[in-house]
Amino acid sequence: MLKDKRGIIFGVANKRSIAWATAQALNQAGARLAFTYQGERLKDNVEALTRAEMPDSPLLACDVTKQEEVAETFKQVGAEFGRLDFLIHSIAFAPREALEGDYLKTDRDAFITALEISAYSLTQLARAAAPLMTEGGSIVTMTFHGAEKVYQGYNVMGVAKAALESSVRYLAADLGPQNIRVNAISAGPIQTLSARGVSGLSTMMKHHAERAPLRRNVEASEVGNTAAFLCGSLSSGITGETIYVDCGYNIMGI
Repeated sequence: MLKDKRGIIFGVANKRSIAWATAQALNQAGARLAFTYQGERLKDNVEALTRAEMPDSPLLACDVTKQEEVAETFKQVGAEFGRLDFLIHSIAFAPREALEGDYLKTDRDAFITALEISAYSLTQLARAAAPLMTEGGSIVTMTFHGAEKVYQGYNVMGVAKAALESSVRYLAADLGPQNIRVNAISAGPIQTLSARGVSGLSTMMKHHAERAPLRRNVEASEVGNTAAFLCGSLSSGITGETIYVDCGYNIMGI
């Protein structure tokens, strides 16, 4: 489905990452991948994963808070691949203290950090990737229902995800004439490294499994498969959308 396609993935932290499940789905579909990491500590994790399953994948340092690293990343991937067909954005961060207590207490620095890394980085990366998407392309980001509804402990991350989802629509409108599609996947709660920073995650997952029409929690592999679909030609008419992969939880009322 993705034979001869080339893409870059931002956000792999370890084997439980949604980004890694996405990488596995894309690899199985035939795509060639490049990976980024933020900091030497995460480099070892990403390198160990890619060496075992995708040894020919370029591995690039990229801290999205440093524009010079973003520019260098796309310069290198352009030299290696010649073009890009897709980009996976699976980056989110907020200081731990901003995910505790009341949202009302969020301070300015925490707000700016969460919005910059979790939302603005999509726009930043899309702008850098677009010149390499010479044959059109697909950009996929990861969001959560907390962008629309209040989840205790999600706090400023919910605000950041709301900005991210709005950015998807504006970017889709801007990049559509270049045949570049931009979509978000809203996954149900999954036990990832970043998700553990949200207080009450276990309770949230139990509630989702009890209330979702499929009566279970979503698997990271199911999110990865949806991302692979959005990167391929079978989704050629879909852009600017938030696709829910949450076992149906979002449709439920009381």
